[in-house]
Amino acid sequence: VQLQASGGGSVQPGGSLRLSCEVAGLSLRHYAIAWYRQAPGKEREGVSCINAAGATDYADTAKGRFAVSRDNAKNMGYLQMNNLKPEDTAVYYCAAASGPYRCRTGYGMNLWGKGTLVTVSS
Repeated sequence: VQLQASGGGSVQPGGSLRLSCEVAGLSLRHYAIAWYRQAPGKEREGVSCINAAGATDYADTAKGRFAVSRDNAKNMGYLQMNNLKPEDTAVYYCAAASGPYRCRTGYGMNLWGKGTLVTVSS
């Protein structure tokens, strides 16, 4: 079972993208869904998480610009990214945890997906 992130692309600074996270063959209803990113030459960074109850958590770099959400009926997770900056350029990954986890570090994430590239450039 693998998650799949999609929705990446190239945008200009100030633009928006919505990333989607989906999985086949597994219900995410009882999982926390998380978003991570990794820029070239940098360590992976936790961006945002939403737990099974809908409580959200954001890295400081994402607060006020990004919004994480989920649609259990569609078995999907989303990351709406607004006012994108060049420093947001990275490969974005979604992950999911069925038990205790740490949003920032990725500890506890049972499932990881292939990433989607976001490029912010003028």
